[in-house]
Amino acid sequence: MTTQRTLRPRCPVCQPAAARRVTPAPRRRAKRRRRSRRGPRTLWALALLLFAALAWLKTVSFDASDFSPQDSVSASSLPALSDLSSPRAALLDRTSGELIAGQNTDAKAPPASLTKIMTALLAIESLPDLDQTVTVPAEIFNDLWAENASLAGFAPGEAVPLRDLLYGAMLPSGAECCLTLAQQVSGSEEAFVKQMNRRAQELGLEHTHFTNCTGLEDPDHYASAADLARLLDTALENETFRQVFTSRSYTTCPTGEHPQGFTMYSSMFARLDAMPGQGGELLGGKTGYTSQAGLCLASLIGMDGREYILVTTGAPGDHSTEPYHLLDALEVCKQLRSGTLSA
Repeated sequence: MTTQRTLRPRCPVCQPAAARRVTPAPRRRAKRRRRSRRGPRTLWALALLLFAALAWLKTVSFDASDFSPQDSVSASSLPALSDLSSPRAALLDRTSGELIAGQNTDAKAPPASLTKIMTALLAIESLPDLDQTVTVPAEIFNDLWAENASLAGFAPGEAVPLRDLLYGAMLPSGAECCLTLAQQVSGSEEAFVKQMNRRAQELGLEHTHFTNCTGLEDPDHYASAADLARLLDTALENETFRQVFTSRSYTTCPTGEHPQGFTMYSSMFARLDAMPGQGGELLGGKTGYTSQAGLCLASLIGMDGREYILVTTGAPGDHSTEPYHLLDALEVCKQLRSGTLSA
C-alpha cells in the first residue's frame, strides 16, 4: 500500500522560480509604457512649478523695496552719539561725504522747518535773478495764521526782492516766504512739492517725502536725519545758500510797508547768543519745531580745518524750554574737540 504525502504550501520567496506566478509579458510591457509616459509629464510639472516660484520671488523682491539691507547694516554699524536728548541724529564728515556717527539715522520722522532747506535750495537753483521784486500774496496769510505758522514779518501784498524772501525763509523760518518762493518757481505749492520730491529722488534720499514747502505737520511729510544731512551737504555747495545759512542776521530792503526795512535774526544764533562762550564751532544752522516733530536742528560745525554736518530731530521741549537741540549740538562739538569722535 502506497502512502501519500501531504504537500504544505511554501513561502513564495522559497518557491522555485518556476513555481512562482509570472506576470505575462504583454502586461509588463504595458506597465512600462505607462511609466515612460508619466516621466515627461512629471518633468514638465516640476519645471512649471520652478518657473512660478522664481517669478514670485522676483515680485517679492520689488515689493520689498522699502527695506534695504545695506542701509540697515551701515546705519547699525555707526558709532552712537552719546549723551544726547534727541532720539535721532546723524553726523556727516563733509570731507569724505560719509556718516561717521549717529543713531536711528534712517528713521522716518517729521522734519518740521528743516523742510525749508529744500525749499530754499530749489528756489536758488530755479530763480536766476534773486534781486527781482515780487509780491507776497495776500491770500496765503489766513491759512498761515490759522495754523500758527512762523512768519518772517512781511506784510500781505508787500513787494520784496526774492533774496529777502530767502533770508526770511531760513533765518526766522518765515512760512510766507516759502509759499511766495514756491509760487514763483512752480506756480503753486502743489507743483513745487512735486519738484521737491523729484529733487529728493535725484539726491538718493530714500527715507524722505514732502507734502508741503514749510514743514507743517502731515502724516506723509517725513525725512530721516541721514537724508537731511546729505541734503544740507549738497545745499552748502551752493555759495548763495551757504551765505544765507551761515548768516546771523539780515536787514531787508526798504519797502512801502517797511520804509527802513527790518532786521531778521537766525533762530539758532539768537538762542546761542544767550549762552556766552558756547558754540564757537557752530558756523550756521536751521532750527525746526512742531509738537509732533519736537525740537530739530540742522547745523554746520567747523573743527580743526574740517567741516561736519549734524542733524538732530525729536528732542523734547519747545520754544519755552531749554534748547535741547542746541545743547545736543554743543555736546557733539565737545566730543569732536576731545577726540571722542573722529572722521
